[in-house]
Amino acid sequence: MNQEHEKDTTGSQDEEERQEKPVKHDESVDDIKVFAALAYIVFFLPLLVKPNNQYGRFHANQALLLLITAIGVSIVGSIIPLLGWFLILPLGLIFVLVLAIMGIINASQGRKRRLPLIGSFDIIK
Repeated sequence: MNQEHEKDTTGSQDEEERQEKPVKHDESVDDIKVFAALAYIVFFLPLLVKPNNQYGRFHANQALLLLITAIGVSIVGSIIPLLGWFLILPLGLIFVLVLAIMGIINASQGRKRRLPLIGSFDIIK
């Protein structure tokens, strides 16, 4: 029984040591964080700065999907009278704005999170 107790305490110590270790930060992410965040304004910016950086390509892809969504919302909202003008267009553009803010926050914090609803597609690989 003492052996089991010793195993339990060493296991919990290992977990604590793993949690206390600083996470290695990828230098390539640090180099392009600002450009990845700016991609949500001009989607191809990370592709111009560092074309082979996977982090930049990921956020450029998410920003391109956001741009396509914004164009689709604008077209649909403009074509449909009344309902489109007063419901689809304003709510759709607020949705796009919220997604853009989420993307900028994720990019500036060094996270690769897909945008909800639209982020599952890969156009830029």
